[in-house]
Amino acid sequence: MATTAEYSGSVPEVNPWLIAATVMLATFMEVLDTSVANVSLPHIAGSLSASVDESTWILTSYLVSNAIVLPLSGWLSGVFGRKRFFIACIVIFTVSSLLCGLAPSLSALVVCRVLQGAGGGGMQPTSQAILIDSFPREKQGMAMAIYGMGVVIAPTVGPTLGGWITDNYSWRWIFFLNVPIGVISVLMISFLIAGDRSRKELRGKNQGIKVDFLGLGFLGLGLGLLQVVLDKGERDDWFGSPFILWATIIAVAALIALVIRELTTDHPVVELRLFRDRNFAISTFMMYVLGVVLYGTTLLLPILMQTLMGYTAMQSGLVLLPGGVVLLGTLPFVGWLLGKVEHRWVVMAGLCITALGLYQLSHLTLNAGVSKAIYAWIISRAGTAFLFVPINVMAFYFVPKGNMDNASGLINLARNVGASTGISFVTTMLDRRAQLHQNILAHNMQGGNRLYQDALNHLAHLFTAHGSDAAHAIVQAHAVLYGQLQRQATMLSFVDNFRTMAIICICVIPLMFVMKGRRPQAEQLRIH
Repeated sequence: MATTAEYSGSVPEVNPWLIAATVMLATFMEVLDTSVANVSLPHIAGSLSASVDESTWILTSYLVSNAIVLPLSGWLSGVFGRKRFFIACIVIFTVSSLLCGLAPSLSALVVCRVLQGAGGGGMQPTSQAILIDSFPREKQGMAMAIYGMGVVIAPTVGPTLGGWITDNYSWRWIFFLNVPIGVISVLMISFLIAGDRSRKELRGKNQGIKVDFLGLGFLGLGLGLLQVVLDKGERDDWFGSPFILWATIIAVAALIALVIRELTTDHPVVELRLFRDRNFAISTFMMYVLGVVLYGTTLLLPILMQTLMGYTAMQSGLVLLPGGVVLLGTLPFVGWLLGKVEHRWVVMAGLCITALGLYQLSHLTLNAGVSKAIYAWIISRAGTAFLFVPINVMAFYFVPKGNMDNASGLINLARNVGASTGISFVTTMLDRRAQLHQNILAHNMQGGNRLYQDALNHLAHLFTAHGSDAAHAIVQAHAVLYGQLQRQATMLSFVDNFRTMAIICICVIPLMFVMKGRRPQAEQLRIH
């Protein structure tokens, strides 16, 4: 069984809040890079003489390598030692960031992004495991709040920051900025985090580490192709593309084989037996749902503002900013609240608040003011603050201390796959629902509809009054009304997406009654 490395010697007397700040710095940097390059793709494509479609591999390559390393982080921490593995991940991430900024071609940039994603994949779960081990159980809620500031805020500010850097400097500085942060993180971790020993050092130098190469192969093939399918599916018309179809079949087969292999081998690289714990299994699924809702809606609102309301990428990013600020301010309160209230009730409250905000977003219209969108967005983001922290804490209720790294890798993988699923889902829904609404609305644009004829004649009269001949005026009037139809159909598809996300939040509430709860007061008495 894969277990994390054990500490050698006594843990130095370091304030755990200083440890939290240290690991959050590295985590924020890594999560930021999952979204910071999104708005810069056209600039990168133009600079490297590539098409925008080809440049999307910059995102896909990062997500693929990131997803493969995430569930392996617990096993790798045990092989090399947690502290050494964490520092190695930051070094790989930092060096590859520098190389990304210096990349002379798209192919070189994609290769560097693969390395960057591999380094980043081990940083999230390792930092989370360090936090859990550094705080007593009654303070883990606040520790997860600190961790959440990096994981939840980064994707919110990423597109805005990326757009500002690209517009004012160069897309290369998106990657160069990681270098000083990475150096500072390595120095802080070297001095503040306790050293540990690998499994080989614990067992003796003559005893090697048994590697499940078959499991590694199934993991890389399954998760790698899954991320490619989720990222490229909408662009390639999903199963209308032979590549997407076969990639899906192979990914599903590899993941099924992975589950069978890891549950039957004595030396698994991914500890799937952790899912026997009901709390961990439900929390992992809840984190997947949170990834779907958080990342899906974070993509929806900027697209709505830019395509239908005439906002620039920077302006739409600023619309999201108040929600991020509220989220940042709410997380510490949630961390404090978890010491007073049973965690399940906090999650249920968060799901209701998030659903309320998303439901209000589903009532936006083409004429809605920006204040209405900001207000609804703030409510939805405040709700997610009540989800991320308690879900993470409940996941580790009954996880053995030696399996913290493995559990953290799996729950972070669930969130990342949920993010990819959410983005794929909303982009597909936008196209499909817009086409459906367009077909429905088109029935009203027929000669027998008196309101349509009145609007057509009124517009034609206006164009005629401005110098168009009668025949041309009719064509212009038709074009204006059809453009309005397309805008209304697209708006309705956004409404459908927001409403669907709200329904998802409500539907998972009953899972909280299945989980085993703990009363905070009883927990504190047990520890002390």
